[in-house]
Amino acid sequence: MSNIRKAEPAPDYPPEEGCYLRGNDYSPVAVLVILKWRREETPADIENLVRVAAENGAALAGTLQTENIGLEKVICNVVANPNIRYLVVFGPESPGHLVGETVVALAKNGVDERQRITGTHAITPYLFNIPREKIERFRKQVTVLDLVNEGSPDTLREVVAACYQETPTKFREWMLFDPGAFPVPPLKGGITWRVTNPTIAPKNEKERVEAEKLRELMERVKKAQQRKEAARRGNSETQV
Repeated sequence: MSNIRKAEPAPDYPPEEGCYLRGNDYSPVAVLVILKWRREETPADIENLVRVAAENGAALAGTLQTENIGLEKVICNVVANPNIRYLVVFGPESPGHLVGETVVALAKNGVDERQRITGTHAITPYLFNIPREKIERFRKQVTVLDLVNEGSPDTLREVVAACYQETPTKFREWMLFDPGAFPVPPLKGGITWRVTNPTIAPKNEKERVEAEKLRELMERVKKAQQRKEAARRGNSETQV
């Protein structure tokens, strides 16, 4: 293991909160368990899969419900840790959202000019809230292991273990091993938008930049108004 290069994650790692467990930061594998139920109705066997993954060496293990903002959070957390080189997609597929299909399609096809993931039939497979840089970094950094519609804890243990072997280990059609950290610094920070409606999203990078500038301007104006109001209240109190 001493010959395998490891790197420190970003200082804010993992930048996004969510329903996941943090394991070994230097592990090469993260596990995503699809959640097709409401969060408060998560079955015990799904929760158990998350624990199995974390207890058996995953860097991060958690559930994912949505193919847009939820997936964006996964991407932010993964690219903040260069040691993560595999993403196992596990558990029963979610109707409509098609989370598993969408993650696999992202790895294979990327996104179009509207940042819509191509090659999926999901309802809203848009990644509006993160820059394209993070999307492409995710695709380069990790290999997605498609185990959608599988639910055996033993299978999950086996694939996680194969990912952190020093020498290539056969698992299904893959030869898995720990290739070491992705050889560039981590990308820090979480999502910056909360856009879920494709009709109001920026159509290209230029519109995205302009919208971000407008948002920052509105925030400055809001803060200036708050300072004026605080000063006005202070003056009123002094006069009394």
